[in-house]
Amino acid sequence: MRPLRPLVKSHVPRHLAGVSDPIIRVRNLGKQFDGFTAVHDVTFDVAAGGTTALLGANGAGKTTTLAMLLGVLLPSSGSVTILGHDMRRARHKAMPAVNFSSPYVDLPRRLTVAQTLRFFAKLFGVRDARTRAREIAAELELTAQMHQRVGQLSAGQKTRVSLAKALINAPRVLVLDEPTASLDPDTGDWMRSYLAAYQRASGCAILLASHNMAEVERLCDHVLMMRRGGIVDRGAPSTLIARYGRANLEEVFLDIARERRAGAEVAAQ
Repeated sequence: MRPLRPLVKSHVPRHLAGVSDPIIRVRNLGKQFDGFTAVHDVTFDVAAGGTTALLGANGAGKTTTLAMLLGVLLPSSGSVTILGHDMRRARHKAMPAVNFSSPYVDLPRRLTVAQTLRFFAKLFGVRDARTRAREIAAELELTAQMHQRVGQLSAGQKTRVSLAKALINAPRVLVLDEPTASLDPDTGDWMRSYLAAYQRASGCAILLASHNMAEVERLCDHVLMMRRGGIVDRGAPSTLIARYGRANLEEVFLDIARERRAGAEVAAQ
């Protein structure tokens, strides 16, 4: 893989360029579906240049929380503010500076990589979509695939196209769901290094959902641990590891998923 020198050009509208911390502000967020509470009383901030992980077992409420953060779902209670704009009332004002990547969300299978990137560049109001598509493809080692249809790509290549799409507008807020899923260890390591370098260059805020605890320890300065729709613990990875008396974040994750208390000794199995 080639050296990491992310080319960051601001495509953020002027009215969003000077927004101060926190870039993401979530207060008492809740969501109910037909009497079932999927998320309750979730509160957190993400500052410029900060990377926060949203962690939890399947069904903990992460995906619902991300959907509300992006304005895809309306909250039943509470609020989400991004770049100073309430996502319930003024989502359209914040979204030009926000983007999202998940290997589990299908991209247009019949379009080529070049067509896909140009489409999303135009959707986000990027000037000179063709040039920006070429730039981000080169950065993510996708130049050779530009004229291939997305549906013909390998799983790892699709993951890189998804990330390229998410960076096409040089977002101030980047939401990542399993950003290195389907990547081999070497490419996954390169991608994590790229994301860290991109954030240093851009100062963007990143909210990351991942089941790769080593990835979280490497990339994130703050962790939110979810269980049964709520945040049950939070802190820097090193703080959580010390609090639970564990060797790494994966062991902390297992303690919380299995409802063990911080500092409690684990009975021999």
